[in-house]
Amino acid sequence: MIAEIGHFALLLALALALLQSVAPIWGARRGDAALMGLARPLAGGQFLFIAAAFAMLIALYVRSDYSVANVWQNSHADKPLLYKISGTWGNHEGSMLLWVMILAFFGSLVALFGSNLPVRLRAIVLAVQAWVASAFLVFILATSNPFLRLDPAPGEGQGLNPILQDFALAIHPPLLYAGYVGFSVAFAFAIAALIEGRVDAAWARWVRPWTLLAWAFLTAGIAMGSWWAYYELGWGGWWFWDPVENASFMPWIAGTALLHSAIVMEKREALKIWTILLAILTFSLSLLGTFLVRSGVLTSVHAFATDPARGVFILVLLMLFVGGALSLFAWRAPLLRQGGLFAPVSREGALVINNLFLTTAALTVFVGTLYPLALEALTGQKISVGAPFFNMTFGPLMIPLLALVPFGPMLAWKRGDFLGVAQRLFAVAFAALAVAALFAWLRWGGPVLAPFGIGLAAWVMLGALFELAWRVGAGRAPLGQVVRRLGGLPRSAYGTMLAHFGLGVVVLGIVSVSAWRTEVITVMKPGDSVAVAGRTVTFEGVVPEQGPNYTQTAGVFTAREGDRTVAVLKSAKRVYTVRKQPTTEAGIRSFLSGDLYVVLGDDAEGGAYTVRIYDNPFVTMIWWGAVIMMIGAIFSLSDRRLRVGAPRRAAPAAARVQPAE
Repeated sequence: MIAEIGHFALLLALALALLQSVAPIWGARRGDAALMGLARPLAGGQFLFIAAAFAMLIALYVRSDYSVANVWQNSHADKPLLYKISGTWGNHEGSMLLWVMILAFFGSLVALFGSNLPVRLRAIVLAVQAWVASAFLVFILATSNPFLRLDPAPGEGQGLNPILQDFALAIHPPLLYAGYVGFSVAFAFAIAALIEGRVDAAWARWVRPWTLLAWAFLTAGIAMGSWWAYYELGWGGWWFWDPVENASFMPWIAGTALLHSAIVMEKREALKIWTILLAILTFSLSLLGTFLVRSGVLTSVHAFATDPARGVFILVLLMLFVGGALSLFAWRAPLLRQGGLFAPVSREGALVINNLFLTTAALTVFVGTLYPLALEALTGQKISVGAPFFNMTFGPLMIPLLALVPFGPMLAWKRGDFLGVAQRLFAVAFAALAVAALFAWLRWGGPVLAPFGIGLAAWVMLGALFELAWRVGAGRAPLGQVVRRLGGLPRSAYGTMLAHFGLGVVVLGIVSVSAWRTEVITVMKPGDSVAVAGRTVTFEGVVPEQGPNYTQTAGVFTAREGDRTVAVLKSAKRVYTVRKQPTTEAGIRSFLSGDLYVVLGDDAEGGAYTVRIYDNPFVTMIWWGAVIMMIGAIFSLSDRRLRVGAPRRAAPAAARVQPAE
């Protein structure tokens, strides 16, 4: 009965979504306040019914109801409760239900916190949200119903993919989907702006918090996925340019550009058309990621569906929404009045350069990800585009962008003084060069350009701190006055500083682990030792262990510095009893200078085992930097001026559709 309730709840949600798709738009066209007012309760009701369906699916997993095909395919009685719950979205059908539930949740948030929006704009935004929800609810019910029954019911389930039975993977998909789907709000605002012809500073103020919220979730999701791949897959790396990784990275890059573009639009009413286009492209890339993961065109540990029919359905939806949105943009955008003018050397100019580099970087990732698929579809030829391509194209774009990051916040609006800012940043540049020289001395003999990369990371971090210090007059005003100014700064100023500082921390981790990583691959017997980056690692032997739904052979390793034991690590070869699928559990110990990473490989003759040992200097800085960036986003969202509810001051006069000047 639980499955039938969940299925019925989805049908009711679809009915409400279809009504929400039509009634508010019709009301906006006729000026009918009652019809426009229906958008808010319909959005809330749609979310409640989808949430009820999702709760029913969780209940089926917890109860191990194998009469439901989705539960039978992805669960097992011996699986721990956490992974029974996470198994709900560890498959195609459940993950799509989670996707559309988050979409409805964001729509309900707009309805709940959008009381300050113009009634007509809010109605159109919620209607656009409902268009997307209706399409994906039809997709779920027609091709991916998670509540289908089996008759007769099997006695036991097939279990969840073992590599998905991990805490990080339990929370990675919800975070990632919240980022993907969160950009739908910016997309809906862009479509509403094109329909209404309303594009002004108030519109940018309304869009910014939703974009920032989605960006924060997507940052968290990508970082969590990177961390999981690092410690769970046993490859010792943190990023592999996997096509599915790229599918989440592309909307993150575009979303970063959208955030900066919205700032220019809000402050100066400039870049209006470009900001709307970015809002459309960012969500379009999110839909592209959904297609790549669920269409079967990719083979990856991240991919779910392999059914071509589902892929065609999603491809049609992708073409419908992306093609329709871009067609509407091509029709209406030329009729919008352009924004204010500004000098090339200004904060606006710096943000434009930022956008150019980011969008070009997103394009390189797009080409590198989709070109092999397009080539295979057209010619049947299979090629692989991997790290060398992305390192040679994406990396050089990031170097000048990072070099310009400290300049942007220091430049004045409309017209800036580049030379004056450069003089102020002289001390920061000197300190960054000192850091680069220090690393060159400490890591003498490594890659020649690596210290410059470290210096670039220091330049970004110190530049972020200096910009905040300059704003409050540190070193130029009495201490008491500096403290009062610090307390009076808007939280968004701290958010910007933290986001830029976190970016520098990420760069520090990337450069360090890429340039100075040490890898040792050897065959070891119990009692054998090997020297790795100044430490001696001794293989103590293996022990058999039994888990709740797996057995494993665990290798024990001792790391010493001189005569002092600094770590005892355990790496295991694990086999899950249901699927008989082996996995590798890495042994990791984090030090201040980086990670010692040990992987027990296959057994060799005479009781020996293949062992891989890595020294990954400062690799954890990658994820700590992402955490700092997310904290920065939270600070900005807590700013009174950027709260989700939109500004309380009267909105400026709207820029209505009229012939371009």
